[in-house]
Amino acid sequence: MTKFIAKLQTRLALREQGATAVEYGLMVALIAIVIIVAVTLLGNNLKNLFNTVATSV
Repeated sequence: MTKFIAKLQTRLALREQGATAVEYGLMVALIAIVIIVAVTLLGNNLKNLFNTVATSV
């Protein structure tokens, strides 16, 4: 019976690690999406700003 409980605990621990890996993967994906959106939205504004500064210099 003790071996059964030990195996069950091991399997449950592996499931928790798998869930944690999925959560981290989702967080990384969301951060990447935020960065892409920010670069897309600010890209043209920064390009115009650098062009203005370059022209002024």
